[in-house]
Amino acid sequence: MPTVFREKGYRFYFWSNERNEPPHVHVQQAERYAKFWLSPVRLQRNSKFRQNELTKLHQIIEEHGQQLLESWHEHFTSQAGTDRG
Repeated sequence: MPTVFREKGYRFYFWSNERNEPPHVHVQQAERYAKFWLSPVRLQRNSKFRQNELTKLHQIIEEHGQQLLESWHEHFTSQAGTDRG
């Protein structure tokens, strides 16, 4: 599960086994977790983040949207060759 970046104490990452879902990013801080679709950016799942934090996370993801989409496609394109065993 590659970490794309960390910002303001949050970790933004992908799960490698989720290639069949639309591009998205997971966000974690301590025991809190969220999942956002990337295009358009919208919350898909939340566990324990307050609304003001979700707003901040949405803004961070918007700011890094291009980087996240490029990282998503790069990661899953490179993974495609390793799944054929």
